[in-house]
Amino acid sequence: MRVLVVEDARDMNRLIEKTLKKAGYSVDCCFDGEEALSYLPGAEYDAILLDVMMPKLDGYTLLERLRDRDMAVPVMFLTAKDAVDDRVKGLDLGADDYLVKPFSFDELLARIRAMTRKRTENRKNQFFLADLTVDIERRTAFRAGKEITLLPKEFSLLECMIRNQGVVLSREQLENQIWNYEFSGSSNNIDVYISRLRKKIDSGYPLKLLHTIRGVGWVLKADEAGGTS
Repeated sequence: MRVLVVEDARDMNRLIEKTLKKAGYSVDCCFDGEEALSYLPGAEYDAILLDVMMPKLDGYTLLERLRDRDMAVPVMFLTAKDAVDDRVKGLDLGADDYLVKPFSFDELLARIRAMTRKRTENRKNQFFLADLTVDIERRTAFRAGKEITLLPKEFSLLECMIRNQGVVLSREQLENQIWNYEFSGSSNNIDVYISRLRKKIDSGYPLKLLHTIRGVGWVLKADEAGGTS
């Protein structure tokens, strides 16, 4: 899952980022509402954590603009404004949750899980492809009943591909979903993770699921037509 953190207090921003990454999320961070608007067209976020009092564009105004654009991404306000009227205003504008600072990071993670679970009620949490089973909520994967041990980035890659099974995904599409905007790794980073994932889900099985479409990208599917394993 990919989360956008919009918080102008840089120390708090980095703490939230570190906590989310440790929990397995892909995270983008920005420090004001205008910067957040520039991030949104380039990625599909599963949640936004949003401060209220920020320079250039405050959280309330940013949320109004998101909802005016019919963007249904779940939004949680993280703010020191704890008056009932403030909470009511945030929720009435379309926020999904409202967490008052200071807060427990365990509670923050629990609320993110609850908030995104509501969104995914109309999305599948379990995916099946041949004898491969991927449980998004539990972050587990099994091939022929045998659990596959995946690192967080490997699971994120598998999640992106199985949500789009049968669709060829380009390098740029995968990078945009799995790494944040600050990522500056080598150009073959996706190739490395694809290779690792292929070994973990396909090695030892006659039916190969992860295929390379030369010059285009990669696809997860149960037949070998149209590409190379």
